[in-house]
Amino acid sequence: MSIVPGVVSVTFRQLAPDEVIALAVEYGMRAIEWGGDVHVPIGKLARAREVATRCADAGIAVEAYGSYYRATGEFGPVLETAVALGTARVRVWAGERGSAQESDRGRVVRALRDTVDEAARAGVEVAVEYHANTLTDTLASTTRLLDEVPGLRSYWQPPIGSTPADALDAIPAVQPVAAHVFSWDDAGQRLPLVARKDLWRPAIAALATLPGLRYALLEFVRNDDPLAFGADAAVLRAWLAGPGWGHDT
Repeated sequence: MSIVPGVVSVTFRQLAPDEVIALAVEYGMRAIEWGGDVHVPIGKLARAREVATRCADAGIAVEAYGSYYRATGEFGPVLETAVALGTARVRVWAGERGSAQESDRGRVVRALRDTVDEAARAGVEVAVEYHANTLTDTLASTTRLLDEVPGLRSYWQPPIGSTPADALDAIPAVQPVAAHVFSWDDAGQRLPLVARKDLWRPAIAALATLPGLRYALLEFVRNDDPLAFGADAAVLRAWLAGPGWGHDT
């Protein structure tokens, strides 16, 4: 088992890629998932290659290309950008509606199968966001989708109102390649990461039982503030270090 700490670049949409990389290095993060909306737009291949080079020079892994592909339209430009970025994974969304609202689940499943096949030919895997308003809005729908689309992987993040028991059910079931790590209260208000140690310590322990390399990626820090990010990064690193956590964490 190995869990690599990192950050989702959209945590800091207001910063340039070089600034995101600098923050990752400063606070001990070893990987970045690059967003396709601001930092590495789809089809901007020169930008993707430049970001890949900057990451390599800084010793930062490119965990994934965080696309906003929703199993509709052309996937080719997304994949081409991911390849230019030098990553072996693309994160996508499982459609545009929740599992109870989607009237044509089969269409989304077929599109994701085609996406997984196309990516595999380029040596890239596809993983779905674990997210509301998609076919991964519930654990049952997510596990069904993973059965329906061979080769598809999943991320995991705690929905609003999640409990430690929810994490301990979901993480072994979906075997996530990475967790998006943040703390919210039941109203969706952003909190210091340590405020939800009741959730995250068992979640990370569950993630640590999975075979192979996994990632814990910080996201949604308070006020998009680099100092809040630094505090959360310190807590995450302490949790990943295992036994011996201090009183404050």
